[in-house]
Amino acid sequence: MGTPEDTILASVSVRRGLLLGIGLRRARPGSGSADVFLRERTAVATWPDLTEVLSGLPWAVVGAVATRAYMPERTTQDLDILVPAENCQEVRGRLEAAQFQKIQELRIGGATWRSPAGSLVDVIESEEGWVSEALQHLERDSQRLPVLSLPYLVLMKVLAGRAQDLADAARMLGLAKEELRQATREVFQRYALDALEDLESLITLGKLEMGEAG
Repeated sequence: MGTPEDTILASVSVRRGLLLGIGLRRARPGSGSADVFLRERTAVATWPDLTEVLSGLPWAVVGAVATRAYMPERTTQDLDILVPAENCQEVRGRLEAAQFQKIQELRIGGATWRSPAGSLVDVIESEEGWVSEALQHLERDSQRLPVLSLPYLVLMKVLAGRAQDLADAARMLGLAKEELRQATREVFQRYALDALEDLESLITLGKLEMGEAG
């Protein structure tokens, strides 16, 4: 009999397969948006910069806010950041010292905090083997926040398997240069070999949205 973790992973994989199957059956070339919009990189929403609070600790912005470094910015209600689980006590202590208020624990590991200015920040504390490597390969968005590089951000979203995460991954991959797509394949070969076929489906969907042949 499998563990609860095995059951959750199997459920995510099934859901991912169903969503990608629908997308591949229904997708048509083109996005319905102007190319100039799809190529824009903005930081209309301003989020807390935790650089000073977490100085010397590995961390990066993930989630919807991170995607704006690779695709058009979309609306979200909170800032997600990723930290290694081994640093969680230090991170929590620093947030409390900086007058952040803990709202609740997250089921996936970590907690939601409210900044002194009122912004919600989800701090994801992860034990995944790829996290340490990912936090050594960061980019900067238009606000100069540190974000995961595309291959690891796509990995995180595919492993989550939610519909919005997969949509984000497909669009980012569709907008990416082929070198970045290949780098993403290499990350999946190391950390999510069983999801490599799903990655190729997302690349196909992304290319179709950009009007390229799948």
